[in-house]
Amino acid sequence: MSSTQDPPCVASLPERICIRKPDDWHVHLRDGNLLSSVVPATARCFARAMVMPNLSPPIRTVAQAAAYRDRILAALPAGMAFTPLMTLYLTDSTPAHEIEAAHASGLVYGVKYYPAGATTNSENGVTQISRVYGVLAAMERLGLPLLLHGEVTAQEVDIFDREAVFIEQILEPLLRDFPALKVVLEHITTQNAVDFVLGQSARVGATITVHHLLFNRNAMLVGGIRPHHYCLPVLKRESHRQALLAAATSGDPHFFLGTDSAPHPRHAKESACGCAGIYSAPAALELYTEVFASQHALDRLEAFASCNGPAFYGLPENQDYLTLERRQWTLPAAFSGAETIVPLRAGESIQWTITEEESLRLAN
Repeated sequence: MSSTQDPPCVASLPERICIRKPDDWHVHLRDGNLLSSVVPATARCFARAMVMPNLSPPIRTVAQAAAYRDRILAALPAGMAFTPLMTLYLTDSTPAHEIEAAHASGLVYGVKYYPAGATTNSENGVTQISRVYGVLAAMERLGLPLLLHGEVTAQEVDIFDREAVFIEQILEPLLRDFPALKVVLEHITTQNAVDFVLGQSARVGATITVHHLLFNRNAMLVGGIRPHHYCLPVLKRESHRQALLAAATSGDPHFFLGTDSAPHPRHAKESACGCAGIYSAPAALELYTEVFASQHALDRLEAFASCNGPAFYGLPENQDYLTLERRQWTLPAAFSGAETIVPLRAGESIQWTITEEESLRLAN
């Protein structure tokens, strides 16, 4: 359920804000016919996006990443500028020389760790972290970041505790064994993760999704199962959501925007075994703006959305700007293309809108 706090005084909010064009540091763009349906939703407001490699089959090599990048660029509408940042899918058998090639490619910006069986198309993921230590050593030496789906998959661990157990059993030893490895703990969901990341150096970062900022687990479970709010990691209790809100709106450089927007066809979500994933891209930036406005933190939106991520990855900040205006619009109930996809906040009013994408350059 969304925040139960009183909304901010409308009169105290600015009518318009202008920020550097942001980036999405965690997104799923899928492939095939679905790719062309969803790429424009991300590219309309994000200059760059870190594209997840969990296709079927997964993106394991630089050659596969380059071919996927070409398909993404081919799916862009004419005249739309967008840079996909590619990742490789880490497996038990990933060779160290592929890491060398990734670093040299200029296309690959991270390597994604999925515990085998943790989420969509993760069956080829890592079965035991020690089996990829040779690859991690190469990544540490080259400065190539490790992007973590931070959950354990042991059946005896409660699904609501899997992130906390991952931090204790996997992440803490990993950081001790590789003291210079750059790590992103993706889509964090708990107070445990916030506290852990805040205690680390600048080599550890974390992405936060808009759906974990907006909702707690009541939104998925109260009044009946709501399959379009089912994601992995799952929504947690309200105290954890409040911790995420504080982290995201703090301005702390450890935290940056990653939507984890993950489109699935409606029939796959609304099924006897509905798949995990929330499609937030069609209103992602506007919804993050709602969140920051609710916390009286619009002055810190640019740091979270546009500055902290590039600083972590050692990339330049975007030089273009966009403007958001406090003006309501209604998100469609579904998007029809190759498949029918239901977005986050389908059919609901969105409080902010992107009014113009100004191709302005910094004066200096």
